[in-house]
Amino acid sequence: MDPVKRRAGQVQNKTPAPVQITAEQILLKTKERQEKEPAPPAQKITDVDELNDFRLRKRKQFEDRVRQQRYNINVWLKYAAFEESQHDFRRARSVFERTLDVDPRNPTVYIKYAEMETRYKHFNHARNIFTLTSRYKYTFFEEMLGNIPAARQIFDRWMGWKPDTPAWIAFVKLEMRYHEHERARQILERFIQCHPVLPSYLKYAKFLEKNLHDIEGARAIYQRAYAELGLTFANTDQYYCAFAQFEERRSRFPVERARTLYRFALEHLPRTQAPRLYAMFAQFEKQHGDRAAIEDVIVSKRRFQYEQLKADKCNYDVWFDYARLEESQGNPEHIREVYQRAISCVPPEEDKRLWRRYIYLWINFAMYEELEAKDDARAERIYQLCIDNVIPHTKFTFAKMWVLYSQFLVRQKKLPEARALLGRAIRTCPKHRIFRHAIELETQLGAVNACRQLHQRYIMWAPTASAAWVRFAEFETDLGEVDRARAIYDMAANQAAMDVPEAIWKAYIDMEIAQANPEGVRAIYERLLGRAGTVKVWVSYALFETDNDPALARAVFERGYKTIPKDMPDERATLLDSWRDFEERYGTPRPRPQSKLPTRQKKQRPIVGPDGQVQGWEEYIAYTFPEDAAQARSKMLAKAKAWKLKQQQQQRRLTEGGSGEEPQEEIDTETGAASTEGRRRRRLGLGMSLTC
Repeated sequence: MDPVKRRAGQVQNKTPAPVQITAEQILLKTKERQEKEPAPPAQKITDVDELNDFRLRKRKQFEDRVRQQRYNINVWLKYAAFEESQHDFRRARSVFERTLDVDPRNPTVYIKYAEMETRYKHFNHARNIFTLTSRYKYTFFEEMLGNIPAARQIFDRWMGWKPDTPAWIAFVKLEMRYHEHERARQILERFIQCHPVLPSYLKYAKFLEKNLHDIEGARAIYQRAYAELGLTFANTDQYYCAFAQFEERRSRFPVERARTLYRFALEHLPRTQAPRLYAMFAQFEKQHGDRAAIEDVIVSKRRFQYEQLKADKCNYDVWFDYARLEESQGNPEHIREVYQRAISCVPPEEDKRLWRRYIYLWINFAMYEELEAKDDARAERIYQLCIDNVIPHTKFTFAKMWVLYSQFLVRQKKLPEARALLGRAIRTCPKHRIFRHAIELETQLGAVNACRQLHQRYIMWAPTASAAWVRFAEFETDLGEVDRARAIYDMAANQAAMDVPEAIWKAYIDMEIAQANPEGVRAIYERLLGRAGTVKVWVSYALFETDNDPALARAVFERGYKTIPKDMPDERATLLDSWRDFEERYGTPRPRPQSKLPTRQKKQRPIVGPDGQVQGWEEYIAYTFPEDAAQARSKMLAKAKAWKLKQQQQQRRLTEGGSGEEPQEEIDTETGAASTEGRRRRRLGLGMSLTC
């Protein structure tokens, strides 16, 4: 194929057109442009010969069409309709018979055939056809002719074949049209015997209520349905809703009967069928009940929802909500039942994360028994059962449970039992909270020696816990044993590893300040500076001296500024800022630290990853101190002076005729002067040249 032609046939511009044309628009325009076919001319038949010619021509056309489309039933029906329009019934019957030979099971052919015979009052022919086709049409045909016994006889024979529900209902409607109520009742009795299902009974009851106004008979049918069908078929929400609505409409006491039915249904129905029943019951109570009844229905519905949601037994949030719901109703039996079922759902694994929510079920249960039910013995059994048999103390424990149990025993005035319980907890599974609670209990009881022993055991169990040391020291301070407190602080400060060491030093300093011992505070600060001379310690030390003597505070600031290394610009800047604030408040004619304050400048530096690649940039503050800048300038001037002196020496040697390879004079880069060793070498070299 020629590439030029191929390129010419391709679409060069593939952008969408501003006006889009759909296929529907193309077809509509095409149809509009088509010329309408001229209508066939009107043909008028004036004599018998023309009529015969017309019939012959039409029959030939139909025969050709049925020969070409033998199984197209519409062609056959049009052929029969043409013969019917010509009132040639013999030919029309012949066409229908030929059609039935082609498709003997097509009900439409039979119906059209029978309707033709009926229109022209060929009743016997129509009966013969109706016996082979729809029985609805047959009964309607006989009823239209006024032959009710024949129609009833057709229905009787039909009901012997046990047809579906619509056939029975049609039979009943036939009898009701002629006011044969007893016959209609008998037909419905046969109907429920033929179809013993719940919808059949409901139709029977509704018929008696609506058409015969037989309220007692309808109620008896509802009761028969439950008795004859049993729990398997009648125990459904459809049955109870229909029965309750019937009682609500027709009973002399609709509220009591309907409410009884609803409650009975909610107690006996499967849970899968309850939602619709709850909705109907709630609607009923809103119409006929009071506030208490409505709330009762809502609570019952929520109770059912919780029963559905607790399929996951370890979903303890559902149990909490369920228990609160029952507590709001105030029924102790239901509340205890819910709690018993909830605490029986033990977590599947001994993992404390899974047990955290579960253990609160025990706590809430015990609290309810103590505070709401006022049953202290049952509450104590709950605490004891949870601690002794439920919590696996060898793997983990819950300090909250021990503390709550001990507090309960104290409220019951069982102090020995409470002390023994806390001692057991400390021996088996010590926790910070248990120690603190035991110490607090002994402190309230005034047992000083017991408190000291507990504090000692506490710091022996957790020697790195700063809070334990601080509590012990504060306890001794409250007793007036300041020397003991100092000894405890000293021991804590000498510990190699501490979780929050600054808490120890702060508490120690606060104690000495409270004791009005500034020398002791200074000694602590000096010890702390010897260990960690951070800027926070210097600032805190200076602020302490500010309250005593501003001159001492200024001296601390000066010491700190000289001590902090120059490679820690952030700390130096922080100290200078605090010093500046101090001078602004307690300023004297002495020079202030403004001259030492650095200039700040935002800069960026790369963020280098573990692989050595730059992953981004971060901003930081660059500090430029005046002293550092002056020192850098002095170093640069010294180096320039040394370079100039070196150049002069080289020029002098060249002028005197010396070799450029003579030993050069060593220049001190700090001062720019020649070193002693350089001068000695130069004198020695000069003497050797003169001797030669």
